[in-house]
Amino acid sequence: MEKVRLAILGQGRSGRDIHGAYIRTMPELYQVVAVVDPLEDRRNRALEEYPGCEVFAHHSELYGRKDIDFVVNATPSHFHVPVTMDLLSHGFNVLCEKPFARYPYEVDAMIREAKKNNVVLAVFQQSRFAGYFQQLQKVLASGVLGRIVQISTRANGYARRWDWQTVQDYNAGSLLNTGPHAMDQVLALLGFPEDPMPQVFSVMDRANTFGDAEDFVKVILKTPGKPLVDYEISACDAYTGYTYLVQGTQGTFTCTNTEAKWRYFKPEEAPRQQLVRTPLMTADGLPCYCREQLTWYEDSWTATPEEADIFHTATHQLYQTVIAAVKEGKPLVVTPEQVRLQIAIMAECHEQSPLSRLV
Repeated sequence: MEKVRLAILGQGRSGRDIHGAYIRTMPELYQVVAVVDPLEDRRNRALEEYPGCEVFAHHSELYGRKDIDFVVNATPSHFHVPVTMDLLSHGFNVLCEKPFARYPYEVDAMIREAKKNNVVLAVFQQSRFAGYFQQLQKVLASGVLGRIVQISTRANGYARRWDWQTVQDYNAGSLLNTGPHAMDQVLALLGFPEDPMPQVFSVMDRANTFGDAEDFVKVILKTPGKPLVDYEISACDAYTGYTYLVQGTQGTFTCTNTEAKWRYFKPEEAPRQQLVRTPLMTADGLPCYCREQLTWYEDSWTATPEEADIFHTATHQLYQTVIAAVKEGKPLVVTPEQVRLQIAIMAECHEQSPLSRLV
């Protein structure tokens, strides 16, 4: 089979340690033909880690090449939009890292540019393919939890941070850095509602960061006819707890990234009840609490080693959808239009909770 020929922009934590790490495990499928990074030591290392590749200091040195199936844009966050626009205008298919953009109008511009040049524009939101999230979708689809009332998701931990990902000028902060993963997932669960867009309530704060961007985020999303979403990212939570807690009228689902369990009852087996307006009493006339005996069922899921390795397995699945779009013209699973809603919500969060900037 003919190899997929890639160029990677950036050899930092994302370009090298996520995209590069995945690509290097599958030399039979991929060939990195070019690596771009402004740092010479990273370019020199790339020559060793991607045999046969060429290295460049600026992405413009790729212009005119016809041997690249798609370009991975893993530059720092504030370069995602301008670099992607440049690549699209020069006829490259692009897989852009998150955050896709800072504002929805920037997403609109990239979508227009991709259509104008008849190229593929994809977004690296691989968490849509994470095993725990796919298991959650299966349980919800089964209906055993009844009507879903609230979806709570957490991306918490305790951390102090002082790198460029803490600076607003670089499109950094927890919402744009960590937030796209769960935001993409919960919007998928809601069906990407755009008319109307979810009502947003947001609070952001600086807790343990040494920069000027937020490291605590609380977002509530309310959409007519949909479950309430409680979405949190915190750098001051030493008890990380769950990734998801989903509450339904017939049961509850909870999970981490590697384990899930859900508890539910079957309505047809539940005692028949009706509203009683008079005080409840025991058989001997004493006051009593309103309670009943339900038969509960429990199921669980444990990730396989492959499912637990999200940065490989979920990345592979997303890459396969991009390859199918580039090579066969198939529709993307994660579309720019879907991610635009995410960016619009995040922009509203920043509007509601503006933080001062470093001078």
